[in-house]
Amino acid sequence: MKHVLAAALLLFSAPVCYAQQSGTVVSGGGIGGLSLVESASSGKGIEYGAFVQGGVGLQDRTNFSFIMVGVHAGKVLTSEFGTGALKGNFEYAVEVIPFWQSYTPKFPHLICPAGATVASQCAGPYTTGGTYTGFSITPIILRYNLTHGKRLMPWVQGAGGVLYTTRKYPAVGNLNVADPTQTGPAADTSVWNFTPQGGVGAHYFVRDRRSVDFSVNAVHISSASLGDKNPGVNVSLLFGVGYTWWK
Repeated sequence: MKHVLAAALLLFSAPVCYAQQSGTVVSGGGIGGLSLVESASSGKGIEYGAFVQGGVGLQDRTNFSFIMVGVHAGKVLTSEFGTGALKGNFEYAVEVIPFWQSYTPKFPHLICPAGATVASQCAGPYTTGGTYTGFSITPIILRYNLTHGKRLMPWVQGAGGVLYTTRKYPAVGNLNVADPTQTGPAADTSVWNFTPQGGVGAHYFVRDRRSVDFSVNAVHISSASLGDKNPGVNVSLLFGVGYTWWK
């Protein structure tokens, strides 16, 4: 998690320092009488940026942790509608995460042929688990932006993506020869997993059409039984920070 905090601090501090030094952060913000949120909303509805996320697994995966770095691009699909605090617009977006890592416990396991009854008939023990590296893309992000504020634009979203890891994720297995579901030929997972997710966040505009972003995302990781086993990660909670340019 130290790496997450350091990357987040760098990503957050650079644009804020630039905005302060350039004198573009002023009370009321915006241009032409518009607030900073209104100015972004009145553009072409295109936004793109970079982010870092980190977090932990929940429930039976509290000993799992995650870090990732990615890019985000979105297009506002509707004009503003509604009134008051719920006024907003709908946006479609995608995210690509070229750097994805998960840190999991290490443990020994055996690989046994069908019908094995003693450990001497098996290969190993081998150590599995540890650090997993992969690549993720989320091609469907449906987001609702709340545009009532002047500098702060909160949002809620639902999304679905896919994850590829260089090793089958997560690891399964044990040293019990009598448990072929964990040591036998059918005790395996998959390098491909799906990532349905939902989250909340906010853009905080530090200058015209430039925002620092914060998010909290709940992600489910499941192979949909592409492997023999599908233990997955029922819930992971990820905290993110990023920076966005608006057109």
